[in-house]
Amino acid sequence: MEEKAAPPPEEEAAPPPLAPDPEEEGQRRVRNQNLVVVLGEEDESVRLLEDLLFGGEEQLLDHLLQVDKRQTSVSLDDGGDKSGDSEEEGRAKPAKKREAVWIDEDDEREEQVDMKHRFRRDLIRGEAEETLSSRKLQQRMREQFQKSMGGAPSWAENSVKKKKKKNSDDEEEDEEEEEDELMRRTGDFLGSSERLPGSILRMKKCLHGNAARPSADALTSVQFHPNAQVLMTAGLDQSLSLFQVDGKSNPQIQSIRLEKFPVHRAAFSRDGETVIATSLRNKMFYLYDMMEGKVTPVTSVRGLNEARVKEFSVCPEGGALLLSGTRGYLHLLTLKTREVVSSMKINGEVVGVAFSPDGSKVFANSEEGEVYVWDLRSSRCVSRFSDEGCVTGTSIAASRDGRYLACGSQSGVVNVYSQEACLRSDKPRPLKAVMNLLTPVTALTFNPSSEILAMASRSEDEAVRMLHLPSLSVFSNFPVSKRKIVYRASSLDFSPHSGFFSLANNKGHAPLFRLLHYKDF
Repeated sequence: MEEKAAPPPEEEAAPPPLAPDPEEEGQRRVRNQNLVVVLGEEDESVRLLEDLLFGGEEQLLDHLLQVDKRQTSVSLDDGGDKSGDSEEEGRAKPAKKREAVWIDEDDEREEQVDMKHRFRRDLIRGEAEETLSSRKLQQRMREQFQKSMGGAPSWAENSVKKKKKKNSDDEEEDEEEEEDELMRRTGDFLGSSERLPGSILRMKKCLHGNAARPSADALTSVQFHPNAQVLMTAGLDQSLSLFQVDGKSNPQIQSIRLEKFPVHRAAFSRDGETVIATSLRNKMFYLYDMMEGKVTPVTSVRGLNEARVKEFSVCPEGGALLLSGTRGYLHLLTLKTREVVSSMKINGEVVGVAFSPDGSKVFANSEEGEVYVWDLRSSRCVSRFSDEGCVTGTSIAASRDGRYLACGSQSGVVNVYSQEACLRSDKPRPLKAVMNLLTPVTALTFNPSSEILAMASRSEDEAVRMLHLPSLSVFSNFPVSKRKIVYRASSLDFSPHSGFFSLANNKGHAPLFRLLHYKDF
């Protein structure tokens, strides 16, 4: 018999819901009605914010319609012909320059710089200038730089000229081209200035000028030929020698021995064809003709009443010598006729003479420290002044450009004057009193460009100094320290274009230096 399955248990019936309380139901309805009233009211601030963000209902609807139309047009253009795109792009106008979002007033305001700072005091031109604008300060510093350099450098002048010639339209393009050209090459970008810089003198020590034939005794004279690359030396060994100057071997050209004639002074004539040599105690002097190789002794000079001929100077006009005699006499003689044409006299002994550039005037320094200015054409003294602070004069030199006059003294002081002031005034003030030498100044020489004054004393070793004339300051690197080369120098000279400098010392040598600033001999 089959068993019948048991029926599932019946679920328990849910309890009947409780009837709501009429009072609570009434209160709930009242609260809902009040809440609906509050939500229905419009808040002005909320409505304003909605208008700003989304606009009103009508504006929002219009905006949605415009977006729908724009999307539809874009989809149609994508499906159409694209051949006109390139033409539209070619005709497209360039984008306008975007304007600044804001303008800072501080950008347009000029910065005021305090001029009381110790680094800026030298730029002040008056007590009222306590502050300067950055633009004026920059201009002031530029002027000071150009003054210290003696003018605007060549590289700066070229750039200024280029900028003036540029048009306003092409200026940016030219600057870009210059920058590109600057980045394509290497090397020195600053050009060398034609003006000699001060403080340090760039030089190179060369082989002695007379290394091929050193003198057996002290040298008394050294001089470069006015036209050729030749150096002449003479000394107490009774010889006169010529050397070809190349800075490396300096080969000997010729040497002449003058019997019983220790040379006190030797010099080239103005044309460079003759060498004049005088001795210490002889009235006779020698003339050496370089073209013919002939030595001629001059035993007597008509109209010359002197016991000896020792000191002389070659006149710039050529063909004449100015002999320094005793008792303050100066004698002008011609080499052609070998006779005295005029004589002049000063108070005291003559210690040195120097000529003006045209040779019309001569400056004669006396042992008493007075300088006389003579007119050679009229043989008349036109001016006289005392060398400031000088008790005993020893030497004198004049620059070839007519700007400077230097007077040496027994105390080692060298006063540098303006030639113009010496001709105009009887009490000129020196531009500079050089006190680097402590013993009598026996030799003074200007270089041909009138940028260097060489000073020497034969009383001490290494007593040679060089003065940078534009700045009136002494070069600090000559002579070379801790290395004796110069010894006691009695004569100084520069080559015709200042490329070389040489001197005669008591060791019989003529040290030779290459001045690297000057390119020519």
